[in-house]
Amino acid sequence: MKRLRALLCGAATAALATAGLSAFVAGQAAGATSGATALSNRWYAAAPYLMPLDNNPPNAAAIMDATGLKAFQLAFVLAPNGGGCSPTWGGTAPVSSDTAVAGVIDSIRAKGGDVSVSVGGYGGTKLGQNCSDAASTAAAYQQAITKYQLKAIDFDLEEPEYENSTAIAHEIGAAKILQQNNPGLYVSVTTAGTADGTGWFGKQMLNEAKAQGFVPNNFSIMPFDGGFSGAAAQTSALTNFNSILQSTFGWNEATAYAHEGFSGMNGRSDSGEYFRQADFQTVLDYATSHGMDRFTFWSLNRDRQCSPPDNNGTTSGTCSSVAQADWDFAKYSVTFAGATPPPTNPPTTPPTSPPGTCAVAAWSATAVYTKGNEVSHSGHKWLAKWWTQNEEPGTTGEWGVWQDEGAC
Repeated sequence: MKRLRALLCGAATAALATAGLSAFVAGQAAGATSGATALSNRWYAAAPYLMPLDNNPPNAAAIMDATGLKAFQLAFVLAPNGGGCSPTWGGTAPVSSDTAVAGVIDSIRAKGGDVSVSVGGYGGTKLGQNCSDAASTAAAYQQAITKYQLKAIDFDLEEPEYENSTAIAHEIGAAKILQQNNPGLYVSVTTAGTADGTGWFGKQMLNEAKAQGFVPNNFSIMPFDGGFSGAAAQTSALTNFNSILQSTFGWNEATAYAHEGFSGMNGRSDSGEYFRQADFQTVLDYATSHGMDRFTFWSLNRDRQCSPPDNNGTTSGTCSSVAQADWDFAKYSVTFAGATPPPTNPPTTPPTSPPGTCAVAAWSATAVYTKGNEVSHSGHKWLAKWWTQNEEPGTTGEWGVWQDEGAC
């Protein structure tokens, strides 16, 4: 999940980690995780991402009570920052001696839920890069599966690892070994999304899986941080990715959808795209009507409203930068899993600029704009910082031509 995730997942301060742990494990006994009855695969397929040690972690039990959510995708297991082929949380906290994440897992399982663990992510050093082959990579991940008694695992294969063909061969080979050695293990593979479905490196990863004879429960794409604008662009990418799965593996359309997943980003993305509740509903409807296997998002740490709600036009790792009630986006995962979430309450803090009719002209792709010109687009007002033409507001990033002046 692009720049923000790279910045925040591997380099959180000790103070933030301490605060997050106290919020998570207060009252929980630290130690080995207790056994858990496996959930249905649909719940693992619906599990949103949660960073248990970084980005001001919310209380998982509170989310379960508020939404009916039962499954969480804990992120991320990486290689040690100093080198080696042993699993750590975020490159710094060895799985072998962990009690903090184990306490989080215990608290979730005590309420009838369960977790999957995600390995990889954007940035940091991955085990597939450090370990010498697929077998040693699998052995490292098996440590986490055994310690936490996992019944699901996610391989998040993206930059910079997925540009390394040897590392990807190790990861795909490890996934295949784990699938064989842990009967019933739910395995998802997540990679970058583009308007065409996925890019060159994503396609090479699929070819590697085909060459190794590996078929996970799903291949998921992340259609954000790539010039996307709302749900229509995302569903178009999912349609295109389905065609890629068909051509790569020789599947028909229905079989490809049954092995396809969506991993979105709630609220404002790293590159300034916006995905609001209505967008999530549209993609959810697409996923269920096409029989897709997975619907998840990055992240629960962000599934709450900023103050101010639009976060002054910036992206945060701890809130969504859109108007919402706490855990609005988690409820779409609950629905995908086949459960009925409780009604959504209104935001506790009303938007400072409630949606309405913008008082400036709508952006036009053919118009020329100069410094100081204002336009409206996607419910926000935008200020041009210099001359521009055919650069869509919300797609140029924080340092681009358009400055987001908030909702209107």
